[in-house]
Amino acid sequence: MRESVGRVLEDTGATLIVVEHRTEIWADLLTRVIVLAADGGLLADGTPGEVFGRYGDVLADAGVWVPGRGLPLPVLASVDGGAADAVLETDRLTISRDGRTAVQSGLDLSVPRGAATVITGSNGAGKSTLALTLAGLLPELDGTVTAASDLTGRSGRRPARWTSRELLTRIGTVFQEPEHQFLARTLRDELAVGPRALKKSDAEVDAIVDDLLERLQLAPLGLANPFTLSGGQKRRLSVATVLASAPQVIVLDEPTFGQDRRGWVGIMELLQEEIASGRTVVAVSHDAAVVRHLGGSRIELAAATEDLRGAGR
Repeated sequence: MRESVGRVLEDTGATLIVVEHRTEIWADLLTRVIVLAADGGLLADGTPGEVFGRYGDVLADAGVWVPGRGLPLPVLASVDGGAADAVLETDRLTISRDGRTAVQSGLDLSVPRGAATVITGSNGAGKSTLALTLAGLLPELDGTVTAASDLTGRSGRRPARWTSRELLTRIGTVFQEPEHQFLARTLRDELAVGPRALKKSDAEVDAIVDDLLERLQLAPLGLANPFTLSGGQKRRLSVATVLASAPQVIVLDEPTFGQDRRGWVGIMELLQEEIASGRTVVAVSHDAAVVRHLGGSRIELAAATEDLRGAGR
């Protein structure tokens, strides 16, 4: 898209006004940068060189993605998914969103325990469908997804057959559309759903909720309705609702989408902490920085082809 916009500007001489967290993408097309302050005032206004050069530290602290500025996070080591202890494995897996049309087939995959696995690929390749299938929320069209023996539920080792309560502590999922998983009237109540289902005490629930609200810059909004939040705030809340239940495997679809720098760092810090504690993270992402800082293993899906139609059962 960036290249297409550049060609249009060059061909037509049109004026470009872009509202964007990720300023580096557009930096070479910009002649002026206007930065709004959190209180509604004007924080900076000038050429890119003037604004980013003079106010770089202030802007980064405020959540602006300043071109060329690194992130205050470690880069986790890569992991050989095939050699590591697996928490989820697939055997000749065929995935489908509608239960009829195959999106990918013949997938033999391994998700290493206690590390991140990042799923990448072009739009329409089936990344979200694979994530939901690994999480037990979509049944396999063909083949199997099998969990490690220590995660076995009453219905066996296939997550798609587990009950919602069995999934709660085993595999938690952050959907691509945050609104699809909100249940309560306030952020505090939303974050408390999982811990309460796990029979945590009121004091334990409050401690979990308070910590997550603070870590993800949502504390002032604790009594707000989740559906009134901005897109980035909804994304942070959806991540927090899953972390509140502390499942052994966390599956996230574009967990950092729409985040400013502060929000992005906050989410990634939490995910790195989950990995350090021994939990497993599976993340769908187009974000190269997510791939880099989560480390672990990578599943890259090729573009789905027409010859997959009708595959499966």
